[in-house]
Amino acid sequence: MVLVLIKQTSTVIINQDWCKKCGICIAFCPEKVLESDEFGRVVVSKPDQCLACKICERLCPDFAINIEVTHDE
Repeated sequence: MVLVLIKQTSTVIINQDWCKKCGICIAFCPEKVLESDEFGRVVVSKPDQCLACKICERLCPDFAINIEVTHDE
């Protein structure tokens, strides 16, 4: 049996023009990757901790979040 480990890298993209700052993404992120800045905008504070579960992407009512996943061997 051969076990191949594939590293997954995720990038969280937030379209600030579409975001209405409701905070749903912040509340439901299991790893607390997202936070609000001093102006109430959603920012990615811990990008290396993103699991790419896409909960934030699915729950965003404004479709302002996109998770891009790349796989590296």
